[in-house]
Amino acid sequence: MRKAATIPLITILVIAALLLVLHLALPMIVRNMLNDKLADMGDYRGHVEDVDLAWWRGMYQIDGLTITKASGEVQVPFLDVPSVDLGVSWSALWHEHAIVAVVDVNQPTLNFVDAESEEQQQAGEGIDWRDTLQEMLLIRLDEVNIHDGTLHFRNFTSDPQVNLYAQQVDLTILNLTNARQTEGSRDASMRGTGQFLGHAPMELDASFDPLVRMEDFAVQFRVTGVDLTRLNDFASAYGRFDFRGGEGDLVVEAEATDSQLSGYVKPLLRNVDVFNFQQDVENEDKGVLRGLWEAVVGGGQNVLQNQQKDQFATRIELSGRLDDAQISPMQAFIAILRNAFVEAFTPRFERALEENE
Repeated sequence: MRKAATIPLITILVIAALLLVLHLALPMIVRNMLNDKLADMGDYRGHVEDVDLAWWRGMYQIDGLTITKASGEVQVPFLDVPSVDLGVSWSALWHEHAIVAVVDVNQPTLNFVDAESEEQQQAGEGIDWRDTLQEMLLIRLDEVNIHDGTLHFRNFTSDPQVNLYAQQVDLTILNLTNARQTEGSRDASMRGTGQFLGHAPMELDASFDPLVRMEDFAVQFRVTGVDLTRLNDFASAYGRFDFRGGEGDLVVEAEATDSQLSGYVKPLLRNVDVFNFQQDVENEDKGVLRGLWEAVVGGGQNVLQNQQKDQFATRIELSGRLDDAQISPMQAFIAILRNAFVEAFTPRFERALEENE
């Protein structure tokens, strides 16, 4: 009898030991699997420092995710994420026989880099990120939350160097890979907020079809109250002028149906001061030609503005196919004249207002 009772006890101990070994080894197995896939991503490669599993709660965490450009000539990683939390829905696994997850991405930093040479540029091209994500996770993503993210646009080779950034980016993406969707429907949504250059509020609202590669989508984006002097590195590097003062807004509404793009980009500048004769023309560091260029920019802005509201704005129409998007300079110039002599634009979503009317 004692021998017979010992057998089930030994079996239980063996199973417990196997579960313990699996529990200890599984994080390393998952980490190695992820690193194998991240090491072969075309123009980019990635690495994961650690993986923590709590499989009984359907939770696991990825620590130290970094993605860099394979050429190695860019000074900052493309993506740096301290931690990613994934929670699996047991009810979906039981009722739908599908692994459905909610993902929380904590404090990610994304760096886009512009440069003269292609090797020093970093725009995330050269890889199908959607296919890569699905191969890595092999799960359905119903909700992805970005917490306290940072987005940079950099240029290390320009004079001066450029670093435009958005901080405190909180973004929620729903129904990213939902098998119940049909192609051509915009069932996935994305909504978020942030701070541009640490002071100007940003807002984003979008819907899209997750089953196609951005061929069907609608997006609204707005940033308001930008201190234009904080754009001087960008304006100097790309436009050869800088701002002495002023404030700006940017409103974007764009839509694509079967890859056909429509919409507009509308920048608004208020109380703009670009040119100062004593500071610019007589400034030996800038030189006479740079000062004269700023005089032309400042003079043009003064003419083509709404004098009553001291506001300069334009509306740039977006049209064409996504692989050949077009912006009409003539339409932009007409919009400038309209704002200068007829009416001032306001930072509002025009299409949304038209629908409400």
